[in-house]
Amino acid sequence: MPYASFTLAYWCVLLAALLPIVCAGIAKWGMFTKSAKQGGFDNANPRAWLARQTDWRARANAAQANSFEALSFFIGAVLIAHQLGAHQGRLDLLAFLFVVLRMVYIMMYVADLPRLRTSVWAAALAVNVAILFVGYR
Repeated sequence: MPYASFTLAYWCVLLAALLPIVCAGIAKWGMFTKSAKQGGFDNANPRAWLARQTDWRARANAAQANSFEALSFFIGAVLIAHQLGAHQGRLDLLAFLFVVLRMVYIMMYVADLPRLRTSVWAAALAVNVAILFVGYR
Protein backbone atom coordinates (compact mmCIF):
# COMPACT_ATOMS: atom_id res chain seq x y z
CA MET A 1 0.00 0.00 0.00
CA PRO A 2 1.52 3.34 -1.00
CA TYR A 3 2.26 5.90 1.66
CA ALA A 4 -0.32 8.71 1.66
CA SER A 5 0.56 12.07 3.10
CA PHE A 6 -1.60 14.83 4.45
CA THR A 7 -1.09 17.39 1.71
CA LEU A 8 -1.30 21.16 1.97
CA ALA A 9 -4.58 20.92 0.06
CA TYR A 10 -5.96 18.66 2.80
CA TRP A 11 -4.82 21.14 5.45
CA CYS A 12 -6.68 23.80 3.47
CA VAL A 13 -9.83 21.68 3.71
CA LEU A 14 -9.44 21.76 7.48
CA LEU A 15 -8.96 25.55 7.43
CA ALA A 16 -11.98 26.02 5.18
CA ALA A 17 -14.05 23.86 7.54
CA LEU A 18 -13.05 26.13 10.44
CA LEU A 19 -13.98 29.38 8.66
CA PRO A 20 -17.71 29.15 9.48
CA ILE A 21 -16.81 28.74 13.15
CA VAL A 22 -14.61 31.83 12.93
CA CYS A 23 -17.52 33.75 11.40
CA ALA A 24 -19.80 32.66 14.23
CA GLY A 25 -17.19 33.81 16.72
CA ILE A 26 -16.99 37.20 15.01
CA ALA A 27 -20.79 37.54 15.16
CA LYS A 28 -20.79 36.75 18.87
CA TRP A 29 -17.66 38.72 19.74
CA GLY A 30 -17.92 40.71 22.96
CA MET A 31 -21.39 39.42 23.81
CA PHE A 32 -20.46 36.56 26.13
CA THR A 33 -19.94 38.81 29.15
CA LYS A 34 -23.46 40.29 28.97
CA SER A 35 -26.45 38.33 30.15
CA ALA A 36 -29.09 37.30 27.62
CA LYS A 37 -31.52 39.70 29.33
CA GLN A 38 -29.09 42.56 28.61
CA GLY A 39 -28.84 41.57 24.93
CA GLY A 40 -25.80 39.37 25.34
CA PHE A 41 -25.36 36.09 23.55
CA ASP A 42 -28.14 33.63 24.36
CA ASN A 43 -26.64 30.16 24.31
CA ALA A 44 -30.05 28.67 25.12
CA ASN A 45 -31.40 29.99 21.81
CA PRO A 46 -28.38 30.91 19.66
CA ARG A 47 -30.05 30.92 16.24
CA ALA A 48 -32.81 33.26 17.36
CA TRP A 49 -30.23 35.53 18.97
CA LEU A 50 -28.18 35.62 15.77
CA ALA A 51 -31.30 36.29 13.69
CA ARG A 52 -31.95 39.45 15.74
CA GLN A 53 -28.48 40.87 15.14
CA THR A 54 -27.87 43.81 12.82
CA ASP A 55 -24.96 45.48 11.03
CA TRP A 56 -21.60 43.69 11.20
CA ARG A 57 -22.87 40.94 13.48
CA ALA A 58 -25.60 40.05 10.99
CA ARG A 59 -23.09 40.18 8.13
CA ALA A 60 -20.70 37.89 10.05
CA ASN A 61 -23.56 35.44 10.52
CA ALA A 62 -24.38 35.63 6.79
CA ALA A 63 -20.70 35.01 6.02
CA GLN A 64 -20.93 31.94 8.25
CA ALA A 65 -23.83 30.59 6.19
CA ASN A 66 -22.04 31.30 2.92
CA SER A 67 -18.88 29.63 4.22
CA PHE A 68 -20.85 26.47 4.90
CA GLU A 69 -22.37 26.70 1.40
CA ALA A 70 -18.94 26.93 -0.25
CA LEU A 71 -17.41 24.15 1.82
CA SER A 72 -18.92 21.08 0.16
CA PHE A 73 -17.82 22.07 -3.35
CA PHE A 74 -14.31 22.83 -2.09
CA ILE A 75 -14.00 19.49 -0.28
CA GLY A 76 -15.31 17.63 -3.31
CA ALA A 77 -13.00 19.48 -5.70
CA VAL A 78 -9.93 18.73 -3.57
CA LEU A 79 -10.84 15.05 -3.24
CA ILE A 80 -11.54 14.68 -6.96
CA ALA A 81 -8.29 16.45 -7.86
CA HIS A 82 -6.35 14.08 -5.60
CA GLN A 83 -8.13 11.06 -7.11
CA LEU A 84 -7.31 12.23 -10.62
CA GLY A 85 -3.63 12.53 -9.71
CA ALA A 86 -3.39 16.31 -10.00
CA HIS A 87 0.06 17.87 -9.85
CA GLN A 88 0.40 18.32 -6.10
CA GLY A 89 2.12 21.69 -6.23
CA ARG A 90 -0.62 23.20 -8.40
CA LEU A 91 -3.36 21.69 -6.28
CA ASP A 92 -1.78 22.93 -3.07
CA LEU A 93 -1.37 26.43 -4.48
CA LEU A 94 -4.98 26.58 -5.70
CA ALA A 95 -6.34 25.24 -2.41
CA PHE A 96 -4.29 27.78 -0.46
CA LEU A 97 -5.49 30.56 -2.76
CA PHE A 98 -9.09 29.46 -2.24
CA VAL A 99 -8.75 29.68 1.56
CA VAL A 100 -7.06 33.08 1.35
CA LEU A 101 -9.81 34.38 -0.94
CA ARG A 102 -12.48 33.05 1.41
CA MET A 103 -10.81 34.83 4.34
CA VAL A 104 -10.73 38.07 2.34
CA TYR A 105 -14.37 37.45 1.41
CA ILE A 106 -15.31 37.21 5.09
CA MET A 107 -13.45 40.44 5.86
CA MET A 108 -15.22 42.21 2.98
CA TYR A 109 -18.58 40.87 4.15
CA VAL A 110 -18.13 42.04 7.74
CA ALA A 111 -16.76 45.40 6.56
CA ASP A 112 -19.86 45.93 4.36
CA LEU A 113 -18.03 46.15 1.02
CA PRO A 114 -20.56 44.31 -1.18
CA ARG A 115 -19.10 44.97 -4.63
CA LEU A 116 -15.59 43.99 -3.64
CA ARG A 117 -16.99 41.03 -1.69
CA THR A 118 -18.82 39.77 -4.77
CA SER A 119 -15.65 40.03 -6.86
CA VAL A 120 -13.70 38.06 -4.27
CA TRP A 121 -16.52 35.49 -4.09
CA ALA A 122 -16.39 35.06 -7.89
CA ALA A 123 -12.61 34.69 -7.81
CA ALA A 124 -12.87 32.00 -5.11
CA LEU A 125 -15.50 30.17 -7.15
CA ALA A 126 -13.25 30.29 -10.22
CA VAL A 127 -10.33 28.92 -8.18
CA ASN A 128 -12.58 26.14 -6.89
CA VAL A 129 -13.54 25.20 -10.46
CA ALA A 130 -9.83 25.21 -11.33
CA ILE A 131 -9.19 22.84 -8.40
CA LEU A 132 -11.85 20.50 -9.73
CA PHE A 133 -10.18 20.33 -13.15
CA VAL A 134 -6.48 20.58 -12.18
CA GLY A 135 -6.16 16.80 -12.41
CA TYR A 136 -8.19 16.42 -15.60
CA ARG A 137 -6.30 14.77 -18.45
